[in-house]
Amino acid sequence: MKPVKVGLLGLGTVGGGTATVLSRNAEEIARRAGRGIVIDYAAALDTSHATRLGLTRTRLSNNALDVVEDPEIEIIVELIGGYTIARDVVMKAIQSGKHVVTANKALIALHGNEIFAAAQANNVIVAFEAAVAGGIPIIKSLREGLAANHIEWLAGIINGTGNFILSEMREKNRAFDDVLAEAQTLGYAEADPTFDVEGIDAAHKLTILSSIAFGIPLQFEHTYVEGISRVTREDVANAAELGYRIKHLGIARRTGHGIEQRVHPTLVPSQRLMAHVNGVMNAVVVKGDAVGPTLYYGAGAGAEPTASAVVADIVDVVRAMTADPNNRVPHLAFQPSRLADTPILPIDAVETAFYLRMRANDRPGVLADITRILGDRGISIESLIQKDPELVDQDVDIIMLTQRVREGNMNEAVRAIEALDSICGRVTRIRVESLG
Repeated sequence: MKPVKVGLLGLGTVGGGTATVLSRNAEEIARRAGRGIVIDYAAALDTSHATRLGLTRTRLSNNALDVVEDPEIEIIVELIGGYTIARDVVMKAIQSGKHVVTANKALIALHGNEIFAAAQANNVIVAFEAAVAGGIPIIKSLREGLAANHIEWLAGIINGTGNFILSEMREKNRAFDDVLAEAQTLGYAEADPTFDVEGIDAAHKLTILSSIAFGIPLQFEHTYVEGISRVTREDVANAAELGYRIKHLGIARRTGHGIEQRVHPTLVPSQRLMAHVNGVMNAVVVKGDAVGPTLYYGAGAGAEPTASAVVADIVDVVRAMTADPNNRVPHLAFQPSRLADTPILPIDAVETAFYLRMRANDRPGVLADITRILGDRGISIESLIQKDPELVDQDVDIIMLTQRVREGNMNEAVRAIEALDSICGRVTRIRVESLG
């Protein structure tokens, strides 16, 4: 049987890793797929790396459309990134009857509904395992391995840059800006780190996971996003004193009123496995009604970990190319006609516990005023620490953990506390999740 001819778009980190893995493990991959798989055509703005990557027999172009329009290419592997040119070439490939493999989380999160509808209309597959958590097979696990389950919730560390920063802050008592600069030097963070540290990258990934878990259309625009740039060394130390660690989590939960879909810094109990995922590693916990909690852990980025997922998708596509399109695994786990219109809840309607840190005048009655404001809104205090001032008449830090409360009520309480003349500046708050 003739090998399947693949068109590779992009020869950067992941593209190079994909070429390397396909070449090095060619025999093993062919045994699994039932046919050989070759990169017959590749496109990149700079093709000078092709020889180093072993693509000596691969046709090369600087124009991605040359590859997409070539009649011999059966599978397009899109590793360009972004969501402008990438969207155009993916839609062109689908309309040309070619299957697509992509690692592009932004493309899927923002344009996936349109892309999957076009793929269904043209009887082709769009595979995207590498779009979330690098080499961890979380999409396949959710879509296939947990198909018997009613998924209740999932929570994940799905951005390695943010996790590296928080890990370094905790382990070495370093400031956010200092660790971010090191992450950029090490290549973990881009020159413009906004997507990583402000949670946008994680929100793209959470949007995809939530859609597959709950059978809803992709809705990135309704994902609540909050980054880690305001987390301080003091917050990290206070969390440890209270028995928690701060992690940047993506959380999706099914409730009786809708779906929670949120990315934000989170206090996690230190005894949870998730609290011990450090450095640039990723992890996702999924809670199903039948299986209970399951944990998926591994490298969330890097050339070969991500290439592992890309090549696995290529193998899956090759296996399914001759299958009846009606018997293929649906892109979002549920049949397209059975996707639910369950709403995504606004953040004000979400219930969580909270960590609060505020700076107050050290005088009688201040704590009573704060507890009265919280009590009037039905907010119970679980733990409280008042730091001793270093000097007489100096302001003090008050740290609290609350029990679970609706976010809208907490917003009202924080505004009222900040309005007290005894409170200096803003109240810091970080959500708390037990992950139990």
